[in-house]
Amino acid sequence: MTFFTINDLEKTEMATGLDRRAVYLDKLMLTFVDFEPGIGLPQHSHPHEQITLVLEGTLEFTLDSETKILNAGQGVTVASNVPHSARALDGPARVVDAWHPVRNDYK
Repeated sequence: MTFFTINDLEKTEMATGLDRRAVYLDKLMLTFVDFEPGIGLPQHSHPHEQITLVLEGTLEFTLDSETKILNAGQGVTVASNVPHSARALDGPARVVDAWHPVRNDYK
């Protein structure tokens, strides 16, 4: 795949109210995650490095023990194995996550 449109990418339901679309190369991956209002990801960690950017809406993001409210245009970097969680506030939210290495479980 070379050119793509986000909404044309295959959608995977991660949980009720939480959908993911992915595009990737051999060493780089982007995922686009749509959160319904109040829906979130519980605290977790993984060996992948992650950069999250809020495209639409508002996200409450906890990184280790620090919580911030992120609006469209704001983001966070998540180092390998650092615990984090996220939850949409006040309406739906869309974020883009960059991953290294590629998450094979998200293909």
